[in-house]
Amino acid sequence: MTYVIVEACIDIKDGVCTEVCPVDCIYEGGRMFYIQPDECINCAICVSVCPVDAIWYEDDLPPHSADFVAVNAEFFNNAVTGWGEPGGLGPDFRTEQDHPVVAAWDANGD
Repeated sequence: MTYVIVEACIDIKDGVCTEVCPVDCIYEGGRMFYIQPDECINCAICVSVCPVDAIWYEDDLPPHSADFVAVNAEFFNNAVTGWGEPGGLGPDFRTEQDHPVVAAWDANGD
C-alpha cells in the first residue's frame, strides 16, 4: 500500500508536498502532482502539509477517489510519461502531461 494524490490537487498544485518528501517520490504533471507508488516509503510527511487534503493512504481513500490509485501508478507507465521509477523529482521529471482521467477532468469534477 502507498499514498495517493487525488482530485483535490487538480489545478491547485501547491507543491509543498514535493519540498518535504524525503525520497522525492512526488512528481509534477500538468494539472496535478502524482506519487510514484514503488518509490513511496509511506512516511506520511506529505499528508501533514497538503493544504487541500489531496493525499490519502490507499486503504483510507474515500470511495469516490478510488480510481486515483491507478491514476497515480499509470502516470509513470508508457501510456503517459514512460518514466517508470525515475528515482527522484528533478528538472528532467516534470511535464505538462497528465493521466487521461486528469486531463479530461472539468472544473466541476464531472
